[in-house]
Amino acid sequence: MLGPRTFTQVARELRQDLTAAQERDPAARGIGRWEILLTYPGVHALLTHRVAHALHDAGVPVLPRAMAYFARMATNIEIHPAAKIGEALFIDHGTGVVIGETAEIGDNVTLYQGVTLGGTGFARGKRHPTVESDVVVGSGAKLLGPIRVGHCSKIGANSVVIHDVPPNSTVVGNPGHPVRVSGKKPEGPDADWAHLPDPVADAIRALSARIRDLEQELEQTTGRKPQQTAEVRPLRGAGQDPAGG
Repeated sequence: MLGPRTFTQVARELRQDLTAAQERDPAARGIGRWEILLTYPGVHALLTHRVAHALHDAGVPVLPRAMAYFARMATNIEIHPAAKIGEALFIDHGTGVVIGETAEIGDNVTLYQGVTLGGTGFARGKRHPTVESDVVVGSGAKLLGPIRVGHCSKIGANSVVIHDVPPNSTVVGNPGHPVRVSGKKPEGPDADWAHLPDPVADAIRALSARIRDLEQELEQTTGRKPQQTAEVRPLRGAGQDPAGG
């Protein structure tokens, strides 16, 4: 039922969303809440969703979906009115974020641009992820199906997660899986996105080291040096001249 209590709750949630933006976005520090409210598409999408969700729960037809549609046009963030979102969600930048109908998000969650909380087919019922509190989801990550992401976990950029994630985990890759750094779980309230481990590169390095060991054993046994292979050049990365200079 709609009433003063509903709108009081929406106002309280808006204040928490604004606080989350101030605390988690370095660019927002030092500017007022009115500026955030007027210029942050993530805040606009969340405010629209919280009103649309209240209308949806009250059984109001058409209007909640219409509000979600116009919010998507204005912000490029798509949130289904039925999605359940906890307190103090921060959507950073927000372009391309999609949150499906049966998705559930806990408190103090951060989503970066391009994140999808989506389904995996045409199944009915619960078909979107549940993201527990204090989770950070990196840019472009896809969380698909009725999976559960445990509290205080971090999902690396562009990861594709299709299985449950234990609490306090850092997940990378496609398909995503928990990783360790120097034998330990990465710690801290946010992920060091630039230095997350690369499991594929680690496997290649391990294979290269093993091949070198085998070549040394072969040389010691037969006296023949292994045939030199062509040098494998790394792909162009950050810090290299794009023009090849």
